[in-house]
Amino acid sequence: MFPPMLTAYRYRLSLTDEQAQRCVEYGAICRAVWNTALDQRRQVLRRWRRGQDVPFCGYRLQAAQLVEAKAEEEWLRVAPSHILQQTLKDLDFACRRHGTFKVRWRAKGRWKPSFRFPDGPRIAVERLGRKHGRVKLPKLGWVRFRWSRAPQGTIRSATVSLDGRHWYVSLLCEDGEHTPGIHAVPGSAAGVDRGVAVAVATSDGDLFDRTFQTPKEHERERRLRRRLSRRCRGSGNRARTKAALSALTGRVRARRADFCAQTAAVLCAKNAVVVLERLRIANMTASAKGTVEMPGRNVRAKAGLNQAILSKGWHGFKLACENKARRTGTRVVEVDAAYTSQTCHPCGHVDPKSRESQASFRCTVCGHRENADVNAAKNTLVRGWAEIPLPG
Repeated sequence: MFPPMLTAYRYRLSLTDEQAQRCVEYGAICRAVWNTALDQRRQVLRRWRRGQDVPFCGYRLQAAQLVEAKAEEEWLRVAPSHILQQTLKDLDFACRRHGTFKVRWRAKGRWKPSFRFPDGPRIAVERLGRKHGRVKLPKLGWVRFRWSRAPQGTIRSATVSLDGRHWYVSLLCEDGEHTPGIHAVPGSAAGVDRGVAVAVATSDGDLFDRTFQTPKEHERERRLRRRLSRRCRGSGNRARTKAALSALTGRVRARRADFCAQTAAVLCAKNAVVVLERLRIANMTASAKGTVEMPGRNVRAKAGLNQAILSKGWHGFKLACENKARRTGTRVVEVDAAYTSQTCHPCGHVDPKSRESQASFRCTVCGHRENADVNAAKNTLVRGWAEIPLPG
């Protein structure tokens, strides 16, 4: 039996001025705790590498030191204790998963303020009308929010975050549902190729794509970024320009996330196995500038390709498939992506010249013609069959 699933419900908050000020203070304190604790972990690790005998710096040690620091520092007592402890837990998880020196600092200019209330029983939700409800959060009291759907199940935690001009709350609920042991259509499978011309192509011949940013929005973003570069740091004009830019890019991110969620829902509902290419997106979108001694080549072209890859949301689509698979019992498999776009699916011949263009594939041996992305998706599915024998 699979454990009960956790589902997040996100709502836009309507904070009072006093509540908004408290949220800003809580976010700043959590950022300071994160950076201080990360710096302490790195210093201890450096001393340990030099051969010095130092105690292990983990969550338990830092949580005890946080209690002592709150007794001495008055500004730490402004924020609730459990959100600071949760910050240390999140840092401990990040260091264990990625490595202490790979965890990023929470810079004031780049990080979006957020904090989490982990005590679910102390969080209550009430509906006020057709469009509004309210949630009770520790030290913030009752906070109104826009009611879009009712949260289902038991609330485990609540995360408050700032996105653009608005604050949001994400309620993590345990709804009691379990992942099905068997898919509704057992034996069905689909290979997926993620591309630049078309976001998602499947081995069934389906092409999924959407325009996430209109030409006018792209031009407005370009103007706002230029305007932001001319504003003085710390000025009100820079803050307003940054908020306008964040609101614009936030709409694009919302469209991309909606597309990934809907496409993943269609694929997982129809297929018991979804085969994806194993892509190292961070390496694929690395800059080509190089160094002073060895400058890069075709830097502008590589920058345009990087932007095109990131704009299609490849990683977000993978996460959406894994999320939807919990509801349908679909298995998401990743296979090696080498030469899938240069291999002819019927005859198996590999030749870069067979890829005539971004959308056209014609085998130089057997003459097979097909959409290049669909052909790559079929090759991906074949490799998935080799790793997971399908019933029937």
